[in-house]
Amino acid sequence: MSSKNNRDEKNFNQAALDYHKIEPKGKIEVIPSKPHSSQRDLSLAYSPGVAVPCMEIHEKPEAVYDYTGKGNLVAVISNGTAVLGLGDIGAEASKPVMEGKGLLFKIFADINVFDIEIDEKDPDKFIEIVKGIAPTFGGINLEDIKAPEAFYIEQRLKEELDIPLMHDDQHGTAIISAAALINSLQIANKKIEEVKMVVNGAGAAAIACTNLYISLGLKKENVLMCDSKGVINHKRENLTPEKLDFIANTDIETLEDAVKGSDVFVGLSKGNVMSPEMLLSMNDNPIVFALANPDPEIAYDLALETRKDVIMATGRSDYPNQVNNVLGFPYIFRGALDVQAKGINEEMKLAAVHAIANLAKEPVPEAVILAYNVQNLQFGREYFIPKPFDSRLITKVSSAVAKAAIDSGVARKTITDFEEYEHHLLDRMGRDEKLVRMMQSRAKADPKRITLGNAEEYNVLKAAQILYEEGIAYPSLLGNKKYIQEQMERFGINLNVPIIDPSDDDQKENRKKYRETLWKLRQRKGMNEYKAKRFVRQRDYFGPLMLKHGDTDGLIIGFSKNYTSVLRPVLEVIEREKGVDKVAAMMMILSEKKPIFFADTSINQNPTADDLVNIAKMAEFTVRSFAIEPRIAMLGFENFAAISDTSKKVAKAVSILHEKYPKMIVDGEIQPDFAMNADHLSDYPFSKLETTPANTFIFPNLESANLSYKILRGMKVAQVIGPILMGLKQPVHVLQMRSSVDEIVNLATVAVLDAQRREKRDKK
Repeated sequence: MSSKNNRDEKNFNQAALDYHKIEPKGKIEVIPSKPHSSQRDLSLAYSPGVAVPCMEIHEKPEAVYDYTGKGNLVAVISNGTAVLGLGDIGAEASKPVMEGKGLLFKIFADINVFDIEIDEKDPDKFIEIVKGIAPTFGGINLEDIKAPEAFYIEQRLKEELDIPLMHDDQHGTAIISAAALINSLQIANKKIEEVKMVVNGAGAAAIACTNLYISLGLKKENVLMCDSKGVINHKRENLTPEKLDFIANTDIETLEDAVKGSDVFVGLSKGNVMSPEMLLSMNDNPIVFALANPDPEIAYDLALETRKDVIMATGRSDYPNQVNNVLGFPYIFRGALDVQAKGINEEMKLAAVHAIANLAKEPVPEAVILAYNVQNLQFGREYFIPKPFDSRLITKVSSAVAKAAIDSGVARKTITDFEEYEHHLLDRMGRDEKLVRMMQSRAKADPKRITLGNAEEYNVLKAAQILYEEGIAYPSLLGNKKYIQEQMERFGINLNVPIIDPSDDDQKENRKKYRETLWKLRQRKGMNEYKAKRFVRQRDYFGPLMLKHGDTDGLIIGFSKNYTSVLRPVLEVIEREKGVDKVAAMMMILSEKKPIFFADTSINQNPTADDLVNIAKMAEFTVRSFAIEPRIAMLGFENFAAISDTSKKVAKAVSILHEKYPKMIVDGEIQPDFAMNADHLSDYPFSKLETTPANTFIFPNLESANLSYKILRGMKVAQVIGPILMGLKQPVHVLQMRSSVDEIVNLATVAVLDAQRREKRDKK
């Protein structure tokens, strides 16, 4: 090993120690989940109040799920006899791994965990200890217990306990790799009942994987299983009961001979045991799951260099198609806990398999693509397993598992509305996606034509794909047709949507029509016919003119240009709403709490008091269109003092609003932290905000608003939607430069809702 590699390993090892040692030590902690600030809170939490739920549970044992955290508490239990690739290192040394498993349960599925390390190697004694502590938990995850004891321990506990229980080393790997097998066979155009498989490894994971593959249709007679001594065939003696099930009637003895003419190789053994020659001896489109860690049975790069047609998965995160148990166990337990299942049966495991497999075939959200720093992800050889940070796993897998538990009769609790259950799962994860879900649901009910400018850009193309495939809008692409088509081919984005090139021959009649309109609109403002003829070939004018003529229902532009320069043609073509002197822009901020709105963030640099009144009115109307009651704070750096010129301006605007619009919930001038805090607001009983925090903030000038939302955007502590243009007669919105795909999709969704609202209004 080179000195550089030695140094890198040393640095990594030290970083790992520092990570675990930093205060608070370890990786998980217990925090109160109920109020505890007063004496009354404590008397309810403990004595004497706690006696009441105790007696309720005593009289009705199932009430334990109503009055305690049992229903969301899992034990991660090990005796440390088979820890990672480290072997039998003992119970105490296994604790960092068990804490890590607890962390994964929490961050991926919001499941609370106690890690329990039991210093006992005798299987029967271990079983008795686990049974003794089982009433504490809603589920049990067995971890890092060596075979063959692991089989016996799990089987006994499954028979004798009535809560979800799973040995993840066996079944987690089996479930994820089975999903990968389904999809890789589809890519290879092979049928599971016809393929020949070699399984290298005969431990707990290998046995569980093979059994699950057989339940999917794999023929046992088509399996050759190998252990450290070679093929498990009829000549072998002294085999464990688990291995006896996989005795092959063959004279083949070596792994090298076993893989000849095989279709699938599943490695659950050790690194570098498969040579290039062995890979070359497999059938066309060989499927190779090299799952040993950290070194696969054959290196990913070497496998692809050896055979271009190989379809490969590993256990590593730095290569495509990682078979990672985190794709399964958090969501399997989540679904099982939510229906208070009596166990985790084969039906629930198979439901998880198919949910994971199917998810890999769906369009991949931009957030996942960004998280993994790739250009694109679509179902194929390099992507047939979902990525661990795909937020859809919790809804797809948990729902599938819960439904299977109900259908198979092991659920104590029934879910009747699975759409509502999926919303509950997303809410549980602390993401404020409810408003976005609501917006997209409304958009899908009546999609509109939305034209996207700068369509040569990847982010815009990807957003168009999502809008189209999700049914949010009918997108059209505005830009250079040839270049757009080249980019679509380059990024593998297949979209059957209109591509509108202002200079193309098929736009000749539109150019003529638009030129006349532009000339008439601007002929007394410096525009002559020659300029109009030239301008209509520019997308910045062509897009607004499309909207003006009803050739599209909404327009999203501005991705790669300065906001002001892109806005100018819009304001020259699209009329303002009646009574609006100046348009304004508003940002929607989606934090972990409720959504909030900022205005004006992009247009009016130093608004007057009258301008602030108009901005507040437009903001109130726009916020209300999202089915949210606007509570408006007119911001300043003083609280109801009006000493500075800025505060005086804001106070004057508030006075006008109170006089002209007495039903409007608005007040100020007020500092934003006070406007967001109920306790602080109680210091000002005269305020129209009363003690309910504001959700809409009108800033005294452009700089303060723009800088505020860009700090939030830069910190990535909240999702930002906008700028949403307010005050125009038609839906047009100008993107921030270099907007993300999600930002484009969300703003286009706003445009659809805007178009729906206007259409409904015009029909009245």
